[in-house]
Amino acid sequence: MVIKIYFGDKPVFLCDEITPNIEKYRHHPDTVFIDEVTTNAIHALLHEIAKKDFHAGILFSSDIEKLRKLFWRHFNIIQAAGGLVTNGRREVLMIYRRGKWDLPKGKKEEDETLETCAVREVEEETGLKKVQLGKFLLTTYHTYEAFGRHILKESYWYAMTAGKEQTLTPQTEEDIQQIEWVDIAHISDKMNNTFPSIKEVLKAAAMIPHKHE
Repeated sequence: MVIKIYFGDKPVFLCDEITPNIEKYRHHPDTVFIDEVTTNAIHALLHEIAKKDFHAGILFSSDIEKLRKLFWRHFNIIQAAGGLVTNGRREVLMIYRRGKWDLPKGKKEEDETLETCAVREVEEETGLKKVQLGKFLLTTYHTYEAFGRHILKESYWYAMTAGKEQTLTPQTEEDIQQIEWVDIAHISDKMNNTFPSIKEVLKAAAMIPHKHE
């Protein structure tokens, strides 16, 4: 099992196996490899992440669940859900927010399911009214700082469909400036200005080839 967590655009892998992709990172001179499950080891890795030359981190353990729990203790965990919305014409709905192309998602409320959250957030952020929920795609993980807290966000992504004829309305209070149906043939134009986790979602849905790591 492999859990990939993004610190900005740099990945940290929690794993109980060394896959070919992880092996590629492992041989980089600025990758940190740790094979012990201790608080001190995680502190050491988090210290290295702050350095300019940091390339990637690998935490290896045969007990991946123990490793995950220990790593999670260093963060405030937020669960979110969102959707990769297509319209049947090989087009994906993307939003432009805070200088990056993104996919609609948002924080899960305490009394709702992840599926309900995903549909609600897509509808609120884009103005769509008729969204059909499809299959679960994957979970992505990324970290950020907010009000002096270290946040780790778990984002649960679902495939969705919606008709293109609907009116799109950016949720400006969430800093969304633009919404666009993007032809898959031209998706690489957006990939030059998006987040690594969004590339993971598009890759999982077979919207971009696996060469986009």
